[in-house]
Amino acid sequence: MPLRQHLLELRRRLFFAALGLVVGAVAGWFLYDPVLDLLQQPLRDVAQERDSIVALNFAGVATSFDMKIKVSLFLGVFVSSPWWLYQLWAFVTPGLTRKERHYAVGFLAAAVPLFLAGAALAFWALPTAVRVLTEFTPDEATNLIDAQTYLSFVMRLLLAFGLAFLLPVLMVAMNFAGIGRAATWRRGWRWAVVVAFTFAAVMTPTPDALTMIAVALPICGLYFVALGVCTLHDRRVDRRRADQGLPTLDGTLPSEPEPRA
Repeated sequence: MPLRQHLLELRRRLFFAALGLVVGAVAGWFLYDPVLDLLQQPLRDVAQERDSIVALNFAGVATSFDMKIKVSLFLGVFVSSPWWLYQLWAFVTPGLTRKERHYAVGFLAAAVPLFLAGAALAFWALPTAVRVLTEFTPDEATNLIDAQTYLSFVMRLLLAFGLAFLLPVLMVAMNFAGIGRAATWRRGWRWAVVVAFTFAAVMTPTPDALTMIAVALPICGLYFVALGVCTLHDRRVDRRRADQGLPTLDGTLPSEPEPRA
């Protein structure tokens, strides 16, 4: 396909993706009230426990309207994710071989539920994080949290956990592309565990170790699952190259059969 047709196709796919985001944002507009009520529940629980005022504060005249637009757009990205991912897939797939298309479908099929699972885990940890972070408020003071700041905090938390759960997909994709061998991931498993627990400790600043472990263990588990997939793929590739008389990807020459007596 000429470059001009590529650009026209890209514009077409971007238009359809943007249209899906708009439709998802409209749906998010009607879901704003129940979602905002759900996001405020941790604050109400803390206020009830301490018998004090812990609530959102809409400081400006247009803050509530701005808040509704941002939440609607944020929900629109989640609601329309299958649609705009399909548009990305439809743009990329003509340049892929049949085998690469199967791999791409598998990566996309795994990426969406993993991202949502990470966001769900972040939402599970949100009440504990809110409870700990608001404990520093003095007893005689009230905690009126800026609505925009609270929304940004929740969005960063959900996105951080969602992206963290995409790490195994990235590992497997790099391995299938021949960029990273399973031996490389295997040598760095200790650092991966340290990074996972450090990430859990930073993103869930709670005094108890149970929450940190509950967050870090799924990330570590996904890392080792991806490591197993990479190992099986490397063995299959090395076996196929050995049958063809070629060296393995790490440079090892195939062993020659011993001569018969």
